[in-house]
Order: sequence, then structure tokens, then C-alpha cells
Amino acid sequence: EVVESRLEIAAPDGYRLGALLFARADLCDPADAVVFNAGGGLSSLRYRHFLRFLARQGLPVLAYDYRGVGISRPASWRNFDAGIEDWCELDQVSAIDAMRARFPAARLASVSHSIGCMIAAAAPNAPALHQMVFIAPHTAYWGDYLQPWRWPMAFMWHVLMPTVARVVGYFPASRLGLGDDLPKRVALQWASRRTPEYRPGAAGGDPARETVALDRMARLTVPALAISITDDAFAPEIAVRRFLMGLSLT
Repeated sequence: EVVESRLEIAAPDGYRLGALLFARADLCDPADAVVFNAGGGLSSLRYRHFLRFLARQGLPVLAYDYRGVGISRPASWRNFDAGIEDWCELDQVSAIDAMRARFPAARLASVSHSIGCMIAAAAPNAPALHQMVFIAPHTAYWGDYLQPWRWPMAFMWHVLMPTVARVVGYFPASRLGLGDDLPKRVALQWASRRTPEYRPGAAGGDPARETVALDRMARLTVPALAISITDDAFAPEIAVRRFLMGLSLT
């Protein structure tokens, strides 16, 4: 039997993140444990069946939501600010530390999906992981999107999303059937990805922090498995290769 427990994790800056722990009831001292990183604008609740499957195999899994998303969304969007660098430096770090504290003897791995792969690779404590799994990683570059979805997706993410986010103060994706709501700065960072090269500060964020995150990715040396899904409109093979080019993984 898999037990699903609701947790709250304190990030280094004090922000409280909602999380779920999936673990077999009869498993007391696992050899391995997993931290799961969802795609951008997707609550970990949407991955529940996959996470329960991993737990049934004897891998306890901690799945958390980035600040501003799902069960980690703020009580009010007024004056709320969060960017992708916060997800890397604060949220992913606290999730890894929380799982390490709960299972200190276990080898700790991360399993990540979509943009969550970038969050995982840019975390300051990622080098402490035993291994990493990247499922359909990509860099949000619109030119890599598959046809015939490229232009509709480019309009959605690079025209509609930033316009609505600026007007409303966040991107209400849930009202549009596009996943879970996104903080304004994250939406603008995603929408600013107009070229194959990263342009730190392009969405009004802190270019120094974004540059440091990219440097951490480039220096990361952890055994990893990257999974490419041929019909994934966001992450076809070229997008996966572009993501891997920014890493030095073994």
C-alpha cells in the first residue's frame, strides 16, 4: 500500500511550500529516495499516478509545488513576486534538503519533467544527488516546438501569456485550461525566450542570479538519464539536445 502524506516545507527565505510524500507503508529504511520536479505551471498533483507507481517500486518520492503554483500558491497575488531563479535556488534546494533529512541513509535522486529539468540542474545542491532523470527536458525556445503546434504555441506562450500576466498580475492558466496559474515574473521569463541563446535579465529579472544559475548547470557533473518523447510538441529531440548542450553531465 502506498501512503500519500501532505507536507509543508520551509524554503531558505521562509516561504512555505506545499508538498506530497508518496511511500510504501511497509518500507522503513529505503536504499533510494526521489525528489520530483514538475513542469512549469503544473502542480505535482497532476503527476499523482506516476508518483504512486514509483513509490510502489520501493522509491519514496517527495513531490512539491514551486512557489506560486498549485498547493504552494500565495493567499493573494498582490505584491507576490517569484522567478525561475527562486524555484532553483530556494524551492528545489529545500525539497532536496527535506528529503535528505527524512531519509539520511538513502541515495537521493531527482526525477524531473519539462522545465522542471532546468530547475533541477540549476539548484546549488544538485551536485549532492546520486543521479538525475530528465523526462522531456527543453529550454522553452519556441523554434524547437513541433509543427503544426509551433505557431499556436508560440502565440500562446510568447504573446498571450505575457500580455495577460502584465494586466492581471499573474498568468491565470487554470481559467484557460492550460495547467496551473503562474507567477507574473515566471510567465515573463518564459515568454522572453525568443532566441536559442539564454539572455539573462531579458524579462526584468536579476541577470546576475540568472547567469549564476546557468553557470551551475554548465558545471554540473552527476550521472543522468535523459528521456526524449518523439511526439512531445514542447520537447522533441532537438529541444532535448539543446538542453543537454548546456550541461556537462556524465
